[in-house]
Amino acid sequence: MSSASPSASSEPPAAPAMPGEAAAIHRRRWTVLGVLMLSLLVVVLDNSILNVAMKTLARPAPVGLGATQSELEWAINAYTLVFAGLLFTAGLLGDRLGRKKVLLAGLLVFGAGSVLAAFSAGPGELIFYRALMGLGAAFVMPATLAILMNVFPREEQPKAIGIWAGGVGLAIAIGPITGGLLLDHFWWGSVFLVNAPVVLVALVAILALVPDSRDPAPGRLDPLGVLLSVAGLVLLVYGIIEGGQLADFTDPKVLATAGGGVLVLALFLLHERRSSHPALDVRYFRKPAFSAAVAAIALVFFALMGAMFFGVFYIQSVRGFSPLEAGLLLLPLAAAQMIFSPRAAKAVNRFGAKAVCTVGMLLVAVGMFAFTTLDETTPLWRLEVIYFLMGGAMAFIMPPATVSIMQSMPTEKAGSGSAVNNTFRQVGGALGVAVLGSLLSTRYRDGVDGALSAVPRLPGEARHEAGESIEATLALADRLGPAGQALVHPAKAAFVDAMHTTVLASGSVALLGALVVAVWLPGKPAADAAGEDETGGEEEKAGVGTKR
Repeated sequence: MSSASPSASSEPPAAPAMPGEAAAIHRRRWTVLGVLMLSLLVVVLDNSILNVAMKTLARPAPVGLGATQSELEWAINAYTLVFAGLLFTAGLLGDRLGRKKVLLAGLLVFGAGSVLAAFSAGPGELIFYRALMGLGAAFVMPATLAILMNVFPREEQPKAIGIWAGGVGLAIAIGPITGGLLLDHFWWGSVFLVNAPVVLVALVAILALVPDSRDPAPGRLDPLGVLLSVAGLVLLVYGIIEGGQLADFTDPKVLATAGGGVLVLALFLLHERRSSHPALDVRYFRKPAFSAAVAAIALVFFALMGAMFFGVFYIQSVRGFSPLEAGLLLLPLAAAQMIFSPRAAKAVNRFGAKAVCTVGMLLVAVGMFAFTTLDETTPLWRLEVIYFLMGGAMAFIMPPATVSIMQSMPTEKAGSGSAVNNTFRQVGGALGVAVLGSLLSTRYRDGVDGALSAVPRLPGEARHEAGESIEATLALADRLGPAGQALVHPAKAAFVDAMHTTVLASGSVALLGALVVAVWLPGKPAADAAGEDETGGEEEKAGVGTKR
């Protein structure tokens, strides 16, 4: 049996076996959302916690692990690689086996990986356990959104998704704060061990409160499609990561892996089009509400994740703030998302998804371009305004785009829809960090090279390593003592100049996203809605993502 066609998007979710059970689930739906957000919180929070622990992990044992720059990058990338590669498969398994079961299994794996990572004996072990955490997270993320779609009635889904998206923003911001507090008082492993009690609470709450759901007619398995999706995503993300690390996307290794990933994904799409039982019905991409929303999510995360990457270095390395202070400075970003995400549904009802998402994308671009006004002495209030603006802009993009994707698919395929949403977000973010990070690194090296060349008796290899990043340059300045202080100002100036170049590229990507949304995302169906009220038809009641 093949997957449901796009035209099935107006089908109501399968009713629970007993009316009493359905009523009970409906009464506790907001409590269920809180439990789902707790599960999501721990997965998202962990990544942002790790960002502030990088300096500590680079220090020799017992303070840190003595990790090299490459090892630190792979501590992040191992998680990203496994997470992105398995998201789609995890969504399919949730639809087939039951989303509650998959969510519980994912949290157990994530929690075990967190505890093991906390007691890693070296960088290699940490990288392996981070990959294990990515495996668990891949099963958690799509399950939370899929369960949400099955618990809430269609008219409440936009508001619930807005709160869900706001929780993601909150986790991104409180991660650095939590990490800074833990590193001020405990050893580096505490940033991973803190996940354990949160996971335990979430597991108990899920068992007690969250209902299970699955596709009642999943059809035959598509093992070839699943294998092609995993192989293609892993190769693509690995190539992106390698290109960012090498700062050269024309390197043969990068071209082979990323290009191979694109080729395998093309074969995946071709197979899905011809299969009688596809893992993903590619006809959904013919729907503007689906394809434009997917593109919007990928482009906004390309721009925003790149900005978060260089923003942390600007705050800590250029301005000299501690990890805890850096986390506190990110609070406006989270506050704006928490304030505006639940209100995005009202804006969409009034103005339509096209207008709301287009304005959001334009505001992201404005926020990016505003980074060009920052230097080494800029008042901090200006940075806080920029973060608040970007958080608010993201709040008016993610919820309506996510609603558009999820409501374009039948509810029984919610796991697959959630996986597509999160896969494009993850790939877009990985591309943003890799491409914009590469641009930042190249520009920075050009800017600081003159100052490094002026250092007497500095070997060529040491000069090359010191030019890799502002952290490497400042570390060299510390080792040189008073003589190295002459490098501090040129390093900061070179970074600020490189940041200005990078945000221009990032803002341009956001403008491209605004164009995509303005052209292809469906507008407000005002006339259709009026006709719907008169005829009593059901199709337009389905919302922004419904096929008309």
